[in-house]
Amino acid sequence: MCVISFAPNTGRLFERWGLGEELMKVCTQHTNLHIHSHMGHLLQTQVLPQKVFGSNSYNGRRGEIHAVLFEYAKRLGAEIKLGVEVTEYWENDVEKKAGVIVQGQRIEGDVVVGADGVGSKARQLVLGHVDEPKPSGYAIYRTWFDIQERGVDKDPLTSMFAKEDLFFSWIGEDKHMLAMSMKGGKEMCWLLTHKDTADIKESWSQPGKISDALTIVDDWDPRCRAIVSKASFCIDFKLVIRDPLPTWVSPGGRIVVIGDAAHPFLPSSIQGASQGVEDGVALAVALKNAGKDKIPAATRVFEHLRYDRVLKSQQMGESTRNKWHKKNEDKGDDVELPFPEWLLNFDAERHAQNTFGQIFDSLKEKGYARPNVHLLYHIDEAGA
Repeated sequence: MCVISFAPNTGRLFERWGLGEELMKVCTQHTNLHIHSHMGHLLQTQVLPQKVFGSNSYNGRRGEIHAVLFEYAKRLGAEIKLGVEVTEYWENDVEKKAGVIVQGQRIEGDVVVGADGVGSKARQLVLGHVDEPKPSGYAIYRTWFDIQERGVDKDPLTSMFAKEDLFFSWIGEDKHMLAMSMKGGKEMCWLLTHKDTADIKESWSQPGKISDALTIVDDWDPRCRAIVSKASFCIDFKLVIRDPLPTWVSPGGRIVVIGDAAHPFLPSSIQGASQGVEDGVALAVALKNAGKDKIPAATRVFEHLRYDRVLKSQQMGESTRNKWHKKNEDKGDDVELPFPEWLLNFDAERHAQNTFGQIFDSLKEKGYARPNVHLLYHIDEAGA
């Protein structure tokens, strides 16, 4: 299990749902990011935004944060089935129906939301063909462990992580490492991004070897090797990419993909999870406002609400990775994580509510035609 981060643009939604206090119990608020060269020189200490835009960020174990959201969904009355596989998505435009096949059972719904990740099967129906993920050329070794159990507090090279919640990074040519302590110095995780050209046909997430991770940081700051060596296991997570989708909505408009199924993010964006939540909120607003008899219109309004913002956020992750993966021993270069106001000071729910009518009316004039891909792909380079 590893860390997942939700920025203030999602934090304000969690807080509106009344989950802030519950989430804070399992999350950590880091105040600074200490950015080092791969040899250990401190390049910058970046102050991280805490309520700068009126809401918190939430960073913690994936499973613990998921558990809070899972219980909230149940309180709202959502029927949740675990441990079952969706084997097929289907849509019948003539009958204006859509659904899924689960364990041989055909389930029909007003709308089907494919939030099934980077390996999405829903994408196939939306696109009309199989869309295989491709290796990005990078992978991440990642892990999480108890600080006292693994002796972090007893090693002079790592003991500072046991005293308080710290967030460190080391950046170098074609690789970077993140390490953070959480829950008052009781738990720790690290992530090591590196070049990797392995085939992903079998799996893009599998057990890794600590010895391989140690080799990558062998000539780095000794603290990196000490931190990596404390883990008893790690996951070898291949970073895969997909060609940008021309649309997130099926031909009949009743199946829509969101989150990583629609737009996989690089971890360096620190926005993949946040944008997925924004997707869900915007889609909910569109469906509610359009009404049950206008599902195809609602999904296409949703797509227009989200497409450009998501693409701009994705590009930010690429630019961060690129500037971190240079040889850099000079304090003069800007190596901070970007936290632009357009990204964090944003309310996906209110934006969807305020702009729904305008987009709905505009699409209505065009007969709810599928979007102009060239227009949706246009991004102002100055803001990318």
